[in-house]
Amino acid sequence: MMSLFCFLWMPLFYLFWRSITGLETESSGGIWALILGSIIAFVRFLLGESLLGSFIKPGVFGLSRWLNICVDIVTLPAVLPLLVCLLLSRLRILLAPNYAHFALLWLIPVSAIRGVSWSAKNDPTLLVLTPILWTAIVVGLCFFNRGRKSFLRIMTMAFLPFLATTAYWAFFSQRTILGFLLLALTLIPMAVSMTVSYHRSCINL
Repeated sequence: MMSLFCFLWMPLFYLFWRSITGLETESSGGIWALILGSIIAFVRFLLGESLLGSFIKPGVFGLSRWLNICVDIVTLPAVLPLLVCLLLSRLRILLAPNYAHFALLWLIPVSAIRGVSWSAKNDPTLLVLTPILWTAIVVGLCFFNRGRKSFLRIMTMAFLPFLATTAYWAFFSQRTILGFLLLALTLIPMAVSMTVSYHRSCINL
């Protein structure tokens, strides 16, 4: 069941997100996202869980484990499609892309292949928590990136991915209460963004 959740969460959330925010402004962006996301996910699957497949060698519960979670599991997989989308936009390959749509589409093959590779571990932090945190990072960062930039917005954008990583680390370290508290804080920007987007879609009906 947890593997099925990991497999289905991202495409179902993407469909829900598109229903309340509208279609992408750049039709080719979705194709780029699916192709590049599939390539990255497949390469990662081939590398497996060996040291070659990890940028940071994990420790037990300390800083090395936190860095491993940040780079290999939670933060980098969610932020990478946003950075790639920004690069394609700067190169004029994509014109006025929708960053959230691009990243969510990118993560569909990533979550599917990760679900297969993680299924043997049957670990809820990997199979359930991770795709939720990916979604929270993508939607939260895109929400704070709207409108005029301010110091508070920039600091929040910088802090959100590390908050998500720490939430995962807390659950991994069996600090359940702290994990739920940090998870709730991580989900707040996504919840606000969903509420605002739904309100706007109702107004435009």
